[in-house]
Amino acid sequence: QVQMKESGGGSVQAGESLRLSCSMSGGTDGSYFMGWFRQVPGKEREGVASIDSDGSTTYADFAQGRFTISKGIAKNTLDLHMNSLKPEDTAMYYCAASPLVWAAMVVGLYNYWGQGTQVTVSS
Repeated sequence: QVQMKESGGGSVQAGESLRLSCSMSGGTDGSYFMGWFRQVPGKEREGVASIDSDGSTTYADFAQGRFTISKGIAKNTLDLHMNSLKPEDTAMYYCAASPLVWAAMVVGLYNYWGQGTQVTVSS
């Protein structure tokens, strides 16, 4: 059974940085399209960034230039480096994986989700 687990969230001041990490267990090494999403109460979950098995990345407009998604050193791990954080980045952040070759940041195309890690940015 595939399981995803995020870590690295926390509370920071605006302008600071955080690194989120995600580990996947129970899956086939390196064969997933992976992504980071976020959600605030009362709003739909939105894509932050995604990465395919070859390392090609896609970013939401708000993440472009500030966030970096990357595969971790260990297989089936995923990082999200977030710089210049803003109060509007406050959300629960989720990592997810899809067995599809392409899933971009379409929530419905991801089969496996973590429980989330909270990021809070204060001004």
